[in-house]
Amino acid sequence: MDVLGAEGLIARPPVGGTGSALDPHPADDLNQWQRLYLFTRADTIYGGSNEVQRNIISERVLGLPREAR
Repeated sequence: MDVLGAEGLIARPPVGGTGSALDPHPADDLNQWQRLYLFTRADTIYGGSNEVQRNIISERVLGLPREAR
């Protein structure tokens, strides 16, 4: 209710015939602010994963020295 306000209490009909008419939050019904709130933390984790993978590839495949810590 805090994120959606009063709109979160309204059951909406499914879009495209998927889901349930009683489902208040259809999976494909996230607006821009909801996506930003839900995925902001995950984006930081994704970024760290890329750096770890690059370090592993550079050390094991390319034979570069370990990163200074």
